Amino acid sequence: MSPGTVAIAVVPDPRLGISPWEMYELSIALAVFGTPHGDLSDPWYDLRLCTTGGSQAGPFALRTDHGLDALAGAGTVIVPSVPDRVVDEGEDVPADLVEALRAAAASGARMVSLCTGAFALAAAGLLDGRRATAHWQHTAELAARYPAVIVDDSVLYTDEGTVLTSAGATAALDLCLHLVRRDLGARIAGQLARRLVVHAHRAGGQAQFIEAPLPPADTDSLGPVLQWATEHLAEPLTVEGLARRARMSPRSFHRRLLEATGTTPLKWLLQQRVARAQLLLESTDLPVERIGEASGLGTAANLRRHFSRSVGVSPTDYRKAYRPPERPPPPGVRPSGPPSTGR
Repeated sequence: MSPGTVAIAVVPDPRLGISPWEMYELSIALAVFGTPHGDLSDPWYDLRLCTTGGSQAGPFALRTDHGLDALAGAGTVIVPSVPDRVVDEGEDVPADLVEALRAAAASGARMVSLCTGAFALAAAGLLDGRRATAHWQHTAELAARYPAVIVDDSVLYTDEGTVLTSAGATAALDLCLHLVRRDLGARIAGQLARRLVVHAHRAGGQAQFIEAPLPPADTDSLGPVLQWATEHLAEPLTVEGLARRARMSPRSFHRRLLEATGTTPLKWLLQQRVARAQLLLESTDLPVERIGEASGLGTAANLRRHFSRSVGVSPTDYRKAYRPPERPPPPGVRPSGPPSTGR
């Protein structure tokens, strides 16, 4: 299954070029979609870097074979950022970028923004009536300038189906991996995350800004308890039991996990169990009933309810979409199967 073409739109400031922060978000998209990972999926994404013509100022300059008109026709269009002056000085998003984004959306592209790229999607009218986010430092400005956008400054990223937005910095990587997960499945997204040395999956609803990260002292860390929980998902885990293992009261455990991950213990457990179900659907032939048991989601009906609500498709449809197709046997080799009856 080909994941298709990803077109990245970059519009440097004609006076200042591309800032280091803009390079950061651009580099994230390039690392995920522009670096071939043929051992994970062959073919990988076809990258198309698109920018405006003419000379560029600043320490960073781009040389590409594509103008902004090449955004149309891509399966996915990503806007990593807009020039700093758009956000800091209130200038308009460049008109040629707005026009190109509208044309790409009209052609059926999946539209994605990272960090301040949301200002470009909003200027094109693609976020009207939709939930969207950006770096928490800029969400108030985004909401003030585009009141038709439902701005959520508390999440890592939003997924509205054909339009997705992320907060800044590492949240951009979370959204890019989420796209890989949607396109190629949880197994490949997890392998890529491991290659990039990041968490395999942080849900979009996780808090964008966490006041207190996991404490460094092993004796006071939730890390060992959460690791143990992911290894025992098939067991009947409870908040009280996990709190005892962490040597905390349930109330303290709830508070500490919320501070560290931005989600509650029960929601965190559900996320881990759905993720385990995804991996089992992709990598095994276990029936749905067994996967429900192995992931801790219980009955097949319970698995279907939680899985469909979290992933958006049924377990059966997910397995059909993300299981790699069986390769035909080499010439001269008969496929395995039941013995012939001679009839």
